[in-house]
Amino acid sequence: MKSFECGTLVPGCRWHTEAPDAAEVVRRAAEHLRTAHQEETIRPNMIDEIKARIHDKGVTLA
Repeated sequence: MKSFECGTLVPGCRWHTEAPDAAEVVRRAAEHLRTAHQEETIRPNMIDEIKARIHDKGVTLA
Protein backbone atom coordinates (compact mmCIF):
# COMPACT_ATOMS: atom_id res chain seq x y z
CA MET A 1 0.00 0.00 0.00
CA LYS A 2 1.33 3.44 -0.98
CA SER A 3 0.72 6.59 1.05
CA PHE A 4 0.99 10.36 0.54
CA GLU A 5 0.57 13.23 3.00
CA CYS A 6 -0.18 16.56 1.35
CA GLY A 7 1.44 18.45 4.23
CA THR A 8 4.84 17.28 2.97
CA LEU A 9 4.17 19.37 -0.14
CA VAL A 10 1.75 22.04 1.11
CA PRO A 11 2.66 23.04 4.68
CA GLY A 12 -0.27 22.86 7.05
CA CYS A 13 -2.45 20.62 4.89
CA ARG A 14 -3.60 17.55 6.80
CA TRP A 15 -5.05 15.62 3.83
CA HIS A 16 -3.61 12.20 3.07
CA THR A 17 -4.42 9.23 0.88
CA GLU A 18 -3.51 5.58 0.52
CA ALA A 19 -3.85 3.32 -2.51
CA PRO A 20 -2.46 0.01 -3.73
CA ASP A 21 -0.20 1.68 -6.30
CA ALA A 22 1.64 4.96 -6.82
CA ALA A 23 -0.31 5.86 -9.98
CA GLU A 24 -3.58 5.98 -8.03
CA VAL A 25 -1.95 8.01 -5.26
CA VAL A 26 -0.71 10.54 -7.84
CA ARG A 27 -4.17 10.73 -9.43
CA ARG A 28 -5.83 11.39 -6.06
CA ALA A 29 -3.18 13.89 -5.00
CA ALA A 30 -3.50 15.82 -8.27
CA GLU A 31 -7.27 15.98 -7.84
CA HIS A 32 -6.83 17.17 -4.26
CA LEU A 33 -4.44 19.93 -5.40
CA ARG A 34 -7.01 21.06 -7.97
CA THR A 35 -9.95 21.14 -5.59
CA ALA A 36 -8.47 22.05 -2.21
CA HIS A 37 -5.55 24.24 -3.25
CA GLN A 38 -7.03 25.75 -6.44
CA GLU A 39 -4.20 24.51 -8.66
CA GLU A 40 -5.69 24.85 -12.14
CA THR A 41 -2.77 23.15 -13.88
CA ILE A 42 -0.77 20.30 -12.40
CA ARG A 43 2.67 20.74 -13.97
CA PRO A 44 5.05 17.83 -14.59
CA ASN A 45 7.38 19.06 -11.85
CA MET A 46 4.46 18.94 -9.39
CA ILE A 47 3.83 15.30 -10.36
CA ASP A 48 7.53 14.62 -9.71
CA GLU A 49 7.22 16.28 -6.29
CA ILE A 50 4.21 14.11 -5.44
CA LYS A 51 6.00 10.94 -6.58
CA ALA A 52 9.05 11.82 -4.48
CA ARG A 53 6.84 12.02 -1.38
CA ILE A 54 4.97 8.73 -1.85
CA HIS A 55 6.05 6.05 0.58
CA ASP A 56 5.03 2.57 1.60
CA LYS A 57 2.39 2.57 4.33
CA GLY A 58 3.99 2.04 7.70
CA VAL A 59 7.26 3.70 6.68
CA THR A 60 7.62 7.15 8.20
CA LEU A 61 9.47 10.03 6.63
CA ALA A 62 12.24 11.59 8.70
